[in-house]
Amino acid sequence: MTDGTGPGGPEGSALLVAAFRGWNDAADSASDAVAHLVEAWGAEVVHEMDPEPYYDFQVNRPEAVVGDGGARELVWPGTRVLRAEVGGRVVLLVDGTEPSMRWRGFCAELLQVAREHSVARVVTLAALLTDVPHTRPIPVSVTTQDPARAEAWGLEVSTYEGPTGIVGVLQHEATAAGVPGVSLWAAVPHYVAQPPNPKSTLALLGRLEDVTGLVSPVGELREEADAWQRGVDELAGEDEEIAEYVQQLEQARDTADLPEASGEAIAREFEKYLRRRDR
Repeated sequence: MTDGTGPGGPEGSALLVAAFRGWNDAADSASDAVAHLVEAWGAEVVHEMDPEPYYDFQVNRPEAVVGDGGARELVWPGTRVLRAEVGGRVVLLVDGTEPSMRWRGFCAELLQVAREHSVARVVTLAALLTDVPHTRPIPVSVTTQDPARAEAWGLEVSTYEGPTGIVGVLQHEATAAGVPGVSLWAAVPHYVAQPPNPKSTLALLGRLEDVTGLVSPVGELREEADAWQRGVDELAGEDEEIAEYVQQLEQARDTADLPEASGEAIAREFEKYLRRRDR
């Protein structure tokens, strides 16, 4: 999946990875993943979008903060594009909040920045609340809106119908502009919706690595995910009804996952292990 025909794009080509706080970001899982990459890769801002045309400040209000010098400042909601070089490859990271209006103009501005950096693929990260148990690996689906490339990439075409968020619109506009991409969605346990959720963030980062071949150091994120699960275990153990509900979710998930140990899955995990060992 990481060769020249894969969803990560031609080898050496630039890549855009985007996540947006808000409707597409259960437990802040996706935006936390991008924030992690920004820090891990030392990304630098190359473009800041003016929030005035895109945000309703009664919905996403500016925050008053006290700066280093003691002066009061306003931090406005908005979107930044940051640039990093990873293994000789340019990666643009979009760190932002879902806009309130003018979504087509918003996407057009992002795609113009992408063209300026010769981006060949767009990858969006998102998360939704669903009925999965916190005790099992977080499922991450990978789809594309490009039927012509779905079979070559070994991916499913998104068949979702209904209200969509900015990640769906960005994927649509990018595909229409000739910049195909993939969408990653983490399934977050709905009964622990409060952010952060380091386990689902870690799952998104792992699947991003599978899709693009780009390795990011996880730092303390793995330990944070383990601590998060232990904390939820303790809370669930204190409520008999919740414990029984989690057990039902586990049984349903385990039944569905019986065929999961396929040769492809095993090979993917082994390749990931070799990449990390060689770093």
